[in-house]
Amino acid sequence: MEVSSASFQVIADLLAEHTGQQLTDCRKWRVSTALSRVFRERGISNVDQLACMLAGPADPGLVSDVVEALLNNETYFFRDKPTFDQIPLHILPILAEKRALKKRLQIWSAGCSTGQEAHSLAIQFAENPKLWDGWSIDILGSDVSTQAITTARSGHYSQFEVQRGLSVKQMLEHFDETASGWQMRASTRSIVRFQKHSVLERPPSKQPFDLVLCRNVLLYFDPATRARAFEQLHRAVAPDGFLMLGAGETVIGQTDRFQPQGEFASLYTPQPQSVLA
Repeated sequence: MEVSSASFQVIADLLAEHTGQQLTDCRKWRVSTALSRVFRERGISNVDQLACMLAGPADPGLVSDVVEALLNNETYFFRDKPTFDQIPLHILPILAEKRALKKRLQIWSAGCSTGQEAHSLAIQFAENPKLWDGWSIDILGSDVSTQAITTARSGHYSQFEVQRGLSVKQMLEHFDETASGWQMRASTRSIVRFQKHSVLERPPSKQPFDLVLCRNVLLYFDPATRARAFEQLHRAVAPDGFLMLGAGETVIGQTDRFQPQGEFASLYTPQPQSVLA
């Protein structure tokens, strides 16, 4: 279905207004496909008709449906495993030493989509119980998508979803098979919670996070919006904590709020306030 430039711009502006994400021309081809369910459920014929409905005072429900449809919720368990494996091998041991007196860790999975990243973290903690015995572990997953957060909170995934990134051993140890898929066990996901939140807003906790994962989120922002996100992420990370970005993301040339950790891929630490002043 051909999408006119004017209609595309209306939809792109709507997405940017509500999420900060940029719908660039290279993603124009997927607009009709992404919106096909909205068209079908609301009896809309094409993108031009939808754009007309959105240009005036629009139905909030329609706006929500369009934004949800356009969001990219691609994720899977232990995504980008070589990078993710750095967490239990290197990052968590460092944090365990730093927080040995308090025995408390706070981790934020920003842009968590349907929750696989946050639940992958929970599995990592569950697989090393002796190290974390007596610790308070709080993993927060957040996303701008209401639908994604609902799925994340349920902890229920299809056969296809659990097969992406999980070993058979992990499936059997941390999930129960149901008639419609696999349910993550409460014992594993008890340390995980979810809420709707945007990385462009103030951090979701007054207490700083020891580790923040914000992977493959900033890719969809323009430079100015990305800079705003880095400001909020800098507020969120503890001065001696860590920020992990996606493999295709970097702070270099983007912000002065973080510095790379050369020995670890995609890992950054906050610049001290004295340096930024």
